[in-house]
Amino acid sequence: MRFNGYEREEFRRFFASVDMGFLHYLDGELVGHTNFLNDRPEDRVVEIGNTWLNPKAWGTDANTEAKYLLLRHAFEDEGYFRVEFKTDASNERSRPALEKVGATFEGVARKHQVVRGGERRDSAWYAVIDDEWPAAKTSLERRLGLRE
Repeated sequence: MRFNGYEREEFRRFFASVDMGFLHYLDGELVGHTNFLNDRPEDRVVEIGNTWLNPKAWGTDANTEAKYLLLRHAFEDEGYFRVEFKTDASNERSRPALEKVGATFEGVARKHQVVRGGERRDSAWYAVIDDEWPAAKTSLERRLGLRE
C-alpha cells in the first residue's frame, strides 16, 4: 500500500524522523501533516516542510492554521529571524499556498534533491523573515477569523 507516494514502511520511517509539527484532522480523520525541519538555531533559521495534505482537506484552513502556529512559535517564542519553505518547483498548488501564508519567493534551486524513485527535483524556495512577520501574522489571523 502506498501513502502519499511512499510505501507504508518508508512513510513510517519518515514520520518517525520529523521534529515538532502538526497533524491535520478533518472530521476525525487524519488528512495531513507539516513540521519544523532543518533547524539552524545558531543562524536563527528553521524550515517548515514535510507537508502533505489529502485532497479532502484542500480548500480548508487546516494547513493554513498549522503554518500560522509554526510561524508564530518560530518568531515569537524562539526568536528566529527567518523561516524557510521549499517545494517542488512544478507544484502548482503549493507555490500559491506559500505566498498566501506570507512567504516571499526567493528562487529555484535546480536539481536540488533526489525524491521518490530517484527523480531529480527542482526546488522553489520561499521565506518569511522577522521583519515581515507582523504583516504576515495580521493577514493570517484575518484569514483564519482570529481578528477583524
